[in-house]
Amino acid sequence: MDSKLKHLEFIQAIVTRMAANSFLLKGWSVTLVAALFALAAKDSNPKFIPIAYYPVLIFWILDGYFLSQERMFRALYDKVRTTPCSDTDFSMDTRGFNNGRNTWSRTTLSKTLLLFYGTMFAAMIIVTVFLRR
Repeated sequence: MDSKLKHLEFIQAIVTRMAANSFLLKGWSVTLVAALFALAAKDSNPKFIPIAYYPVLIFWILDGYFLSQERMFRALYDKVRTTPCSDTDFSMDTRGFNNGRNTWSRTTLSKTLLLFYGTMFAAMIIVTVFLRR
């Protein structure tokens, strides 16, 4: 039982790290967009505006990747949790869980990421319209 608990702790540590990475990406995307828009507004140089869209898109894709990895490790955790101690193989392989809502594409287009990054894109479009006036 102790070895199974240690295995679950390893999986939980990975889930925690993936969640932290996702949180950091969101923070960096907001910071970077705010900085680029501040540069565009300060110098009245609209050339900085299109540059802000690329990092948000890249951060959105990366965030989707980290969230999909987190979901797969949560599924692995659940499998290990319900597996008898004698049958535990201590594998960290998540390939068997890359299906359904855990896929990278479905996770990238999940409600939570669409809400966060969609709102950011909408705000960027609104600010772009106001800066061009």
